[in-house]
Amino acid sequence: MKLAVICGGHGPERGISLNSARSLCDHLPEEAIELVPLYFDTELVAHRLSRNSLYSNTPSDFDFKLSEIGTALSQEKLVECLQSVDLVFPVIHGAYGEDGELQSFLEALEVPFVGAGSEACKGCFDKYSANEHIREHGFFAPETICFEKQNLEGALERLESFISEVDSERIVVKPATGGSSIGVHTAKNAQEALTVLNNLFQDGLYERVVVEPFCTGLEFTVVLVQNRFGMPVALMPIEIETDYSDYQIFDFRKKYLPTRQVAYHCPPRFASEVVEQIMIEAEQLFTLFGMTDFARFDGWLLPDGNIWFSDFNPISGMEQNSFLFVAGARVGLTHADILSYILTNSSKRQEVHLPDIVPYRDPNRKPIQVIFGGDTAERQVSVMSGTNAWLKLRKSDTFAPDAYFLDQDSVVWKLPYAISLNHTAEEISSACKHAEQGVRFDASLRAKVQARLADPPFISQNSFVPERMKLSEFFDSADFVFFGLHGGSGENGELQEECEKRGLGFNGSRAKACQLCVNKFAFGSFVHEQKIEGVTAAAKKLIDTAPLANDLSSLDSFWGELEGEIGVPPYVIKPNDDGCSAGVCRIDTVENLKQYCSFLFQGVERIPAGVFHNAASIIEMPTTIPRYLLLERFIETDSLCVHGQTLEWKHVSGWVEVTVGVLEKNGVLRSLNPSISVASDAILSVEEKFQGGTGINITPPPSSHVSQEVVERAKSGIESIARALNIQGYARFDAFLEIKTGELILIEVNNLPALTPSTVIFQQALSEPEPITPRRFLEILVESGSENSL
Repeated sequence: MKLAVICGGHGPERGISLNSARSLCDHLPEEAIELVPLYFDTELVAHRLSRNSLYSNTPSDFDFKLSEIGTALSQEKLVECLQSVDLVFPVIHGAYGEDGELQSFLEALEVPFVGAGSEACKGCFDKYSANEHIREHGFFAPETICFEKQNLEGALERLESFISEVDSERIVVKPATGGSSIGVHTAKNAQEALTVLNNLFQDGLYERVVVEPFCTGLEFTVVLVQNRFGMPVALMPIEIETDYSDYQIFDFRKKYLPTRQVAYHCPPRFASEVVEQIMIEAEQLFTLFGMTDFARFDGWLLPDGNIWFSDFNPISGMEQNSFLFVAGARVGLTHADILSYILTNSSKRQEVHLPDIVPYRDPNRKPIQVIFGGDTAERQVSVMSGTNAWLKLRKSDTFAPDAYFLDQDSVVWKLPYAISLNHTAEEISSACKHAEQGVRFDASLRAKVQARLADPPFISQNSFVPERMKLSEFFDSADFVFFGLHGGSGENGELQEECEKRGLGFNGSRAKACQLCVNKFAFGSFVHEQKIEGVTAAAKKLIDTAPLANDLSSLDSFWGELEGEIGVPPYVIKPNDDGCSAGVCRIDTVENLKQYCSFLFQGVERIPAGVFHNAASIIEMPTTIPRYLLLERFIETDSLCVHGQTLEWKHVSGWVEVTVGVLEKNGVLRSLNPSISVASDAILSVEEKFQGGTGINITPPPSSHVSQEVVERAKSGIESIARALNIQGYARFDAFLEIKTGELILIEVNNLPALTPSTVIFQQALSEPEPITPRRFLEILVESGSENSL
């Protein structure tokens, strides 16, 4: 079967669209389905791309080089391509993809596609119109008002009147046709709301803005699929628990980056009759709008007991642990199961032939144990890395992975599929500890949903209870340990030593190399000692936090010594043995340093955006106070940004920040192509590093600014220091590169680099002369780890 996947678009959710397309690549069986990626750029010009491009972090990673990596399609060629495939799966979120425009185009061509048709999309996409429509048909919906860009006359008076009528302390102002909480604001009065209105219209992305009361109830989302009889089936709803104090909202960051700022409960902690009512009404609304195949509805259980469906998504997001997959897993469906279910029933509805899509897996595959979690500030990234490695290796013909979770009490849990998809380490830990109770509570509802799905062959998961064990028991029973841990015992050599004692294979370097690499100060000293031509380390200075716990006054004299030791400010401060951007920020003055240390000793989970210079993003802080902090000289870099299909490069210093992976294959350690990291603030944020759809990585560096000779010189330098460190398997170096000479200033090395779905090391492997797919990359790590244990 040829399946065209349409992604991209001109809206702000383009990056989320890339995540969804990537999931289709990862989980649909290649044996039965040939994917044809079609990317629509910001001008809605279609491009035929390779599957490899879908593993970029954002479209901005490749927009400026589309002519090199893809083929632009004329309207005639696009039509020809679409009519040559069996089925189309649109995954453009927001404008063009969910407003019915793309669907109208496909309908006119008589090309079958997955998802709601044009009329259904048009009916539900505009939030104001959808709200009015459901109210007219007897569903609860609060009063809202709508403003159009071309008609703002009397807007202030209308806002004042609305606020008076709804009697709400706060109102919500949001695009009528937006998604992913982009552009959503709250306002305390009419004047503030008018300012938000004007700003949204000035952005040029929106024509209509809706204003509604600020809800104080309980938020939920519910995924729906259509069964083989054409009936809508609501899966278990998911409760969204977040902090609404100070009128916060469930924003883009909370939706797509695992943090303790939000928790999900599936099924919700509502009364059983309320859960059933949500599911019944969702199914009714699915039919009312005339939807097909699948959708996701967001809503509220209000304090007075009313249920309000506030947003209707005809194309549910499909990120690795998105609501679609979490809800599916709760009734026994894997990623592949639910996608195959949707495809099968969509094909049947449209009389499209679908081949057998149940892939064969050799029952004699080698078992491996993927472990993630831990108790460090990097535990959420560890969950993303570990689940991604586990999910990708599930499709391996050679290895059979199981997922294991290391909790904060050093207890290990063998995870069932459903619990593995929880968003945070805290959610997984809680689910494990209360699993028996949860299974009993879920069983009745699960059975009802499974009966309505009416397709038992798709339900492949029957276990929902984790298995508890001691850490020593985990190692004693393991076949091969795949570490998805970051920081702490996962990277300091402690757990690697346990493997070495038992002769166990594991991914990454051996304990001695790990002990050196995790200590950033020691690593810098080691680099200097090697005296490798063209390779040095950033100047560093340690701060012992113990004497500072009760008195920060000594920092004044400490600051006075810094200039002579590591250069003039500004500096970068970070924990000496933590990573993933935990606690990393720019420091300009001694007052900044004292303020940072004050936050640290207060034990805050995060520093709000805007507190420090050029820190427009939240700074996640370490979970414990590190014994040592590290100060480094801040290195000014050239200014890079991507606007549409243009890379703008402003020369400032000739230095750029890069990250460079190394990979051991067949016993030989080689450097991969470097990636230029483009930060929106002074420091790369955790979102830019690990959140799909955020941040920009340019892989490899563009030849227009960095010659191949410079790239090869940098790769050679990285290989030399990697061998000196005795790196095995793989690693990732963060550094600054001088674009004319190839000189490197190394910042740190990660001996267990992140393996999140769109992590940069996958992009680097895919840019090799012989591209290495993410799954093959992971298989190589297991193969080299097995060889190194002999």
